[in-house]
Amino acid sequence: MRPAIGPRRKRVRENLIFFMKSNDPSSLRFARIPLNSGAGSIPALGFGTLIPDPAETKSATTNALRVGFRHFDCAERYRNEREVGESLQAEFATGAVAREDVFITTKLWNTNHRPERVEPAFEAGRERLGISYVDLYLIHTPFAFQPGNNLDPRDPSGNIIYDRGVSLLETWRAMESLADGCKCRAIGLSDVVLENLAPLYEAARIKPAVVQVESHPYLPQTDLLEFCKEKGIVLLAFAPLGHGVRSGPLEDPAVLAVARQNSLTPAQVLIAWGIQRGTAVLTTAKTLERARESYNISEIPEAAVDEINRIQTRKRLNPVVETGVPGFIARG
Repeated sequence: MRPAIGPRRKRVRENLIFFMKSNDPSSLRFARIPLNSGAGSIPALGFGTLIPDPAETKSATTNALRVGFRHFDCAERYRNEREVGESLQAEFATGAVAREDVFITTKLWNTNHRPERVEPAFEAGRERLGISYVDLYLIHTPFAFQPGNNLDPRDPSGNIIYDRGVSLLETWRAMESLADGCKCRAIGLSDVVLENLAPLYEAARIKPAVVQVESHPYLPQTDLLEFCKEKGIVLLAFAPLGHGVRSGPLEDPAVLAVARQNSLTPAQVLIAWGIQRGTAVLTTAKTLERARESYNISEIPEAAVDEINRIQTRKRLNPVVETGVPGFIARG
């Protein structure tokens, strides 16, 4: 018999179960979380498209869609929106999947923080993806870079050139204007820390619907998650597997034990843990086998969630919140 669920965890589970297709533990993959924007809900299980190779991007996107993923996370900075869009459009054309059944996110890159650049950047991304509307548009990071077509502007010494002439709130106001229209259904931020999110939330006319940050058992982002739950913001975790680095969450003894006890892989355990604690998660799989593994998740016992929560290791694997320069993306 499972231990009693405390009030806070019970609220999280009710929120997810309401959107599940059944009470079957394997239906965790169908969990959805409502958006405070009123624009429906976001699938808790999402597919990240940070894949450098264009051909691999197309095959991975197609595999993910055919396996069952209905949430795709894109970005101008990934330089592959067109390939993702072509794969999605090809599947839509078959009639097997409808556009309205797929939740598509893309992001405003740092070189477009000036208010007059926000809408053109949004429209360019939407057109590259080949869609008439975007479900969610995120400010990729709170850092503004020198405006222009060079996504990675640097001085002769190799240092990023920042734009000190625009504030995050000014950029957010332009995002709000996008959300006033019919082509952008929800807005939010990525790679933001609580110290920057809280004042923006208070000043915002349209509140952020989603905040996307690195989160896994070694970086649970507990304070940020509690703030998001209190304000009705969805915390969307990227790198839920710890970027697959050695000596990371995938190899943690607690995660390995839960995997053995529940006949799951460590990756499936980490994805389930993220969803069951109330976050949405993004996972990237370059092969059909990995896509199936990431999609075929099952609920883990509450005692297992608690065991993973007790992991003491703390490690941030992506330094983007310090500089605005994403890790794991080659310069170009």
